[in-house]
Amino acid sequence: MRAVACLMVLVHHLVLRMNFYKIPPSLDLTFILARFGNHGVSIFFVLSGFLLARPFWLALDSGQPLPSLKIYAMRRAARILPGFWFALTVGFVISFTVYGFPLDGELIGRYIAGFFLMSQWHWRTFFPVQGDGPLWSIPFETTCYVLLPIGFLLLFRAKPRSRSPLVGRLLWIGIIAVSLVGHWLVATYLPTDSVGRGWQYGFQGGAKEWMPRFNPIGFFAIFAIGALAAAIQTIIPTRRSAVYDIIGALAIVMGAWQLPQSIGGAGEGYAWLGIPYQFPLLPLAAAIALCALPQSRILAKLLDNGLTRYVATVSFGVYIWQDIVLTLMPQLFPSSFGAGSDNVLGGWIISSLIATAIIFAIGTLSYVLLERPVIQWARSRENMAARPVTA
Repeated sequence: MRAVACLMVLVHHLVLRMNFYKIPPSLDLTFILARFGNHGVSIFFVLSGFLLARPFWLALDSGQPLPSLKIYAMRRAARILPGFWFALTVGFVISFTVYGFPLDGELIGRYIAGFFLMSQWHWRTFFPVQGDGPLWSIPFETTCYVLLPIGFLLLFRAKPRSRSPLVGRLLWIGIIAVSLVGHWLVATYLPTDSVGRGWQYGFQGGAKEWMPRFNPIGFFAIFAIGALAAAIQTIIPTRRSAVYDIIGALAIVMGAWQLPQSIGGAGEGYAWLGIPYQFPLLPLAAAIALCALPQSRILAKLLDNGLTRYVATVSFGVYIWQDIVLTLMPQLFPSSFGAGSDNVLGGWIISSLIATAIIFAIGTLSYVLLERPVIQWARSRENMAARPVTA
């Protein structure tokens, strides 16, 4: 699932480099559908909610205390911050060196807001640097990291008779409902003005167009659906069955069918309550797949293979570095992606293959040299903290 989301977003950013006016008519639909690879962001949020919520549900159902929030925070920081801070700083530097943006208080303020994971609350800081657009989603996700244990604190503080598996799941559905109300209030009562709004005004104009429909509360609703999927998956019998293959396959079809639903509308796929990426059907499809695929007989073996494991492993590095590579290539090589060529499609394919190889190489280096060492260091600190004191 992580590999699919990673490749969807990468294809989306590659397609944005294609001159849509020079696409062969026979490939129109293919490129239009690939344009909606940005919907993979929704899958990332569902998957994160699923994985991070599982330990909480297991502890809640077994009557154990709330898992250590210190270890939870340490793991999240170790996984996200080193790679994010490095890519953020590189994007900041090339913003005023390569792209020529003035090194003023505006640019510095955006960088600082991103560095402290607070850029998600205003359109001026929404994109923390000019040189790496996809970094906007990382502060959004860290907001979900904070809200998730807050929700579970409420569940763990419930009276013992209210901590039955069914009641806990119903209460979590209530938390999703509250987040949807919060999103509706933000989207309704905190609109942006029309001055300088639109992608023709750059990143900040685009952020004005996205907000307030893009807000952390609405994205937590996506994230919380993943947490609900974990609640269901943890109580499903672990016995494998072909029934789960059928359910998983239907979920995959349901998710894929959401992409053409965005045709003719905004590229962000605004749906119910204005939440992007075909909410709630796409997140629900991802959630159902996460519940069913682990117990499937055929799909589990088919989809969980060496290649998808590799892509999933380096996916964070691929995500945070892809835009730097894709925006630098035309700066350094103006003919990239078929620009000025009679064979635009051929040029785009060659540049896309080169860019993909570079992006995965950097993503692999990011994981091996930066992300994994910090993760291992953090785990060693956990082990030291958990080790009993001896006389």
